[in-house]
Amino acid sequence: MLNLLAPLSDQFQPFNLFRYLTFRTGGALMTALVFSFVLGPPVIAWLKSKQGEGQPIRLDGPEGHLIRKKGTPTMGGFLILAALIGSTLLWAELTNVFVWVVLFVTAGFGVVGFFDDYRKLTKRSSAGISGRRKLLVEIAIAAIACVVIVAVTEDHAGTKFAVPFLKSVLFDLGWFIVPVAIFVVVGASNAVNLTDGLDGLAIVPAMIAGASFGLIAYLTGNLVFANYLQINHVPGTGELAVFCGALVGAGLGFLWYNAPPAMVFMGDTGSLAIGAALGTISVITKNEIVLAIIGGVFVLETVSVIVQVGSFKLTGKRVFRMAPIHHHFEKKGWQEPTIVIRFWIIAVILAIIGLSTLKLR
Repeated sequence: MLNLLAPLSDQFQPFNLFRYLTFRTGGALMTALVFSFVLGPPVIAWLKSKQGEGQPIRLDGPEGHLIRKKGTPTMGGFLILAALIGSTLLWAELTNVFVWVVLFVTAGFGVVGFFDDYRKLTKRSSAGISGRRKLLVEIAIAAIACVVIVAVTEDHAGTKFAVPFLKSVLFDLGWFIVPVAIFVVVGASNAVNLTDGLDGLAIVPAMIAGASFGLIAYLTGNLVFANYLQINHVPGTGELAVFCGALVGAGLGFLWYNAPPAMVFMGDTGSLAIGAALGTISVITKNEIVLAIIGGVFVLETVSVIVQVGSFKLTGKRVFRMAPIHHHFEKKGWQEPTIVIRFWIIAVILAIIGLSTLKLR
């Protein structure tokens, strides 16, 4: 819309609004939300007709899941991605390389998640593609994106690594930044995937992180604000605010159908793509560590799995009743809505802390 309508502002003054990033971000949010509401019912009905028994439920999981969640279709991430990508293409500046990099990663990881979900459905098992094969494909997609990011970022800033709270401290890692960035993207993707185990648990923290990084992208791409806050100025990142706005809108639309009791599950199709997108934006804006703070809920879930597996292999004992940690609280008797809402509260608190690092330097 920017390239199509903004040049016509001389003939019709309101079209000048499309030049403003904040207007287009709001437009992307609302468009993605409308897309979700329009596409939601037919997409869910189609998924139900194709999947029959719905997403396979872990037999070793909380007992209540076999009753409450049986028959619920998965691959709802397709709805998120359709609204997210469609809205971004409508509202973003399509000559911006960073926008295309994030879209490439989002779509690529979405395809990986789709095949993982498809295998689970066809094999009627909670195990999808082998972990090693999936990881190799994820690394390949992330590697392509990270090399492009380093190559197109101005003033050789693509090889720099920033540390929160420290003014103007940048570590030039050279091309070693690529494996670091790959770790961030792949790690964020799988962290969101691990969190997606209860109705609404993953999508709200993802929206909170998306909104936070929309603001970060806007500030990072604006020279005046970047200098005032003493953060790294990366030209061109402002357009990622449009993508983040679309992510929030698509997430809100999906939550309408995913709120307990869920009508559809996100599946790996959505969780892998959303996590990878957030990781990629953090790499572009040079806020990788800030992502770990804002996305602390995802980090907590991942660490709980690592601790559980490591402890069992080393000592034969489990630290938690079940991992990821949200299942631990279920095993302790917490109700699902209680766990979900408390994790949302934690996500808000962590987002506030993460955003405060922009000023506290």
